[in-house]
Amino acid sequence: MVEVVDKNNKVKNFILDNSVPILILIMVAIMFPLSGLSGDYLVREMIERISRNLFLIMSLLIPIVAGMGLNFGIVLGAMGGQLALILITNWHIMGLQGVFLAMILSIPFSILLGYVGGVILNRAKGKEMITSMILGYFINGVYQLVVLYSMGKIIPVSDRTLLLSSGRGIKNTVDLTEIAKSVDNAIPLNIFGYDIPVLTLLFIVALCFFIIWFRKTKLGQDMRAVGQDMEVSKSAGIEVNKVRIYSIVISTVLAGIGQVIYLQNLGTINTYNSHEQIGMFSVAALLIGGASVARATIPNAIGGVILFHTMFVVAPRAGKELMGSSQIGEYFRVFISYGIIALVLIIYEWRRKKEKEREREKAIGF
Repeated sequence: MVEVVDKNNKVKNFILDNSVPILILIMVAIMFPLSGLSGDYLVREMIERISRNLFLIMSLLIPIVAGMGLNFGIVLGAMGGQLALILITNWHIMGLQGVFLAMILSIPFSILLGYVGGVILNRAKGKEMITSMILGYFINGVYQLVVLYSMGKIIPVSDRTLLLSSGRGIKNTVDLTEIAKSVDNAIPLNIFGYDIPVLTLLFIVALCFFIIWFRKTKLGQDMRAVGQDMEVSKSAGIEVNKVRIYSIVISTVLAGIGQVIYLQNLGTINTYNSHEQIGMFSVAALLIGGASVARATIPNAIGGVILFHTMFVVAPRAGKELMGSSQIGEYFRVFISYGIIALVLIIYEWRRKKEKEREREKAIGF
C-alpha cells in the first residue's frame, strides 16, 4: 500500500514538475500538422533559432543558483551589447574582428549595469524578479537618453549615416551588414543539406562548460549556499550581498555577449526595441524547458529553446490555416509567453505554501 502511495506521489510530482513542457509539447503536436510546414523547413528554422537564442537563455542560470530567481534584468546586458555594436558599426570594423571587439566592449557596459542592478536587487530581497523587470524599464530610459539624445551631439559619431536627419540620435534601424552572420559562417559545415553554425555552437558549448565548472568553484558553492539559506550563509562567513551582486554581474555580462551573437545572426539592430522583449522571451523559453524560479539546468535551457521556438514557428502558420490570419498565431504565442511565466509563478508559490504547511504540521506533531 505504501509503495502504491509513493508511486502515485512520484507520478504526481513528475507531472507537476514538467507540467509546462508537457503542455507546450501537446500544443506543438497539434499545431504542427495544422501549419502545413514541412519537416525540412522546421529543422532549418530550429538550427538557426537555437544557435541565435540559446546563449542568451543560458545567461539566466547563475542568478537562479544564487536564489535570485528569474533575472528579467538581462535586458541591461542586451543594451550593453547593442551599444558596443553601434560603436563598431560607426568605426566600420568588419567581420569576426568586429564581432569579437563588440563582445569585449560590451563587457564594461554590462559590468557597470549589472553592478547597479545587483545593488538595487539587494535592497529588494524576496522581490528580485519584479524589481529586475522594473529596473529594465528604468535603465531602458537611460539607454534611450544616451542613444537618442547624446549620440551625435555629446558623443561623437563619425558615420553620419547612422544618425537621424536632425544630426542627433541613432536611427531606428542600424544595418549590421559588415558583421552579419560572421560568427555563424566562420567555420563552414554542411550536413545533409543543412548549414551548421559551428563557431556559434562552440560558443554555446564553451558556456555550458563554464557553467558546470563555475558551480564547482568556491564562488559557485557560495552562490548555492546563499540560494538555499541567506541567514545560514551569513553565519558561515559568506558575504551574501557581494555574492548576489556577482551573480547578477556575471549574468549581465553573458547577456551582453549573447545579444551580440543574437544580432549578428539577424544582421540588423532595431535600436530602440531589439532588447525590450529579450528578458521576457528568454525567461519564458527557460520555463517551458521545465525550469522553475528556484531551479534551472542546462538541459532546461536546451529543451526550452527547442519547444518555445518550435511553437514560435508553427503558431502563426497554424493560425493562418485555421482562422485565415497569421496574426491570430502571433497573438497566441505572445499570450503563451506571458501566460507560461504566470503559470510557473503560481505553481511555485502553491508548492512553497504546501511545503510550509507540511513543515508546520510536522512541527506540531501531526
